[in-house]
Amino acid sequence: MPGNEEAAGFAVVTGASTGIGYELAKLAAEDGYELLIVADEDDINGAADELQQEHAVTATPLQVDLATREGTDRLIAAIGDRPVDLLFANAGRGLGKAFLDQDIEEVQQVIDLNITSTVRLIHTIGNQMLRRNAGRILITGSIAGFMPGTFQAVYNGSKAFLDSFSYALHNELKESDVSVTCLMPGATDTEFFVRADLVDTEIGQQKKAHPAKVARDGYGAMMAGKPGIVSGFMNKVEAAVAGILPDTMLAEMHRKQAEPGH
Repeated sequence: MPGNEEAAGFAVVTGASTGIGYELAKLAAEDGYELLIVADEDDINGAADELQQEHAVTATPLQVDLATREGTDRLIAAIGDRPVDLLFANAGRGLGKAFLDQDIEEVQQVIDLNITSTVRLIHTIGNQMLRRNAGRILITGSIAGFMPGTFQAVYNGSKAFLDSFSYALHNELKESDVSVTCLMPGATDTEFFVRADLVDTEIGQQKKAHPAKVARDGYGAMMAGKPGIVSGFMNKVEAAVAGILPDTMLAEMHRKQAEPGH
């Protein structure tokens, strides 16, 4: 991996070919961080080229499937012993429609990517950061983690795990100089809804936040060492309401948003 003597540090961004992950990589590049950007698709190579052309930093692409143990191990091997200053654990995917109608292998991929891979990566890099007593981690959770996800049951469950995990880890590390921040966006204008088969739903068709705005919110909160941030005013309102209403009501509300056929 090529080095950059003048770099502000070294940043690793997963799910960085498009959307929020790419925008997070741009912000790190603007601040002078050398990048290792990761995704499971060819677009990651073009993303790396764009980042290098627009910013005077090295951006190294790595095309691996983090839903597999092999892919996660390849990423950890690519990082090696190099100190990671910023880790953006952003890779994730959704899956729409009723749980019993979903392909169980696709369900497992959501769990393996959103949860298993994220936990393994953070355990490795977090220990590295703790030994140095330096580093920042941003986990992309979601306001979806605040409510039962009717017709998105596994996805919302995975984000509930990440939201909880992130805040717990932040507290465990509060006596150190390693920070963990949870970014919790709402519906964002990315390829997520096409990939998750949610286009024919109310939430798939509604107006969505721009990924650059979401990324700026998360990046700023991470650099400030905050435990978390809900991106967007209406999402803050929705998160507050979710903390008051019973889960049965929230599940019915989510049905209206995510039920296919709208």
